[in-house]
Amino acid sequence: MLRRARAAYAWFRAFRRTRPFWGGVWLVAGGWTVLKFSLSSVQLIVSTGFGGIAGYLVGGGMILCGLIPLAAPGQRYTFGLIGCVLAVVSLVVSNLGGFLVGMVLGILGGSMTVGWGPRRPRAAGPPAPGAAPEAVEA
Repeated sequence: MLRRARAAYAWFRAFRRTRPFWGGVWLVAGGWTVLKFSLSSVQLIVSTGFGGIAGYLVGGGMILCGLIPLAAPGQRYTFGLIGCVLAVVSLVVSNLGGFLVGMVLGILGGSMTVGWGPRRPRAAGPPAPGAAPEAVEA
């Protein structure tokens, strides 16, 4: 059982390091917050029209923009920027963006998603003292 838990943790750690994990988590949390504060009865949503459904669309869009880069890290720029724009739009269409909490989490997550990059290999350290310099070919 312990071996299985260690293997699962190793898999999760490798998954987390090869994707914009924390940006996606914050963007999903912001979308959930916006969606949570947009909940109202179906009769009210139908009677208000687009203004009632806009909170659902923005919150759901933010959640999708947080999940897609986890599945396809190459799309992090596109969906990180769309997530940031949706977070700012939520200020207008959904109870001050989930009372500002959802908007702030969405902006934070979107910017972390855009700013994430794959891990680069370490550069070779400085040469040891007394070591001969490498020959440079022209």
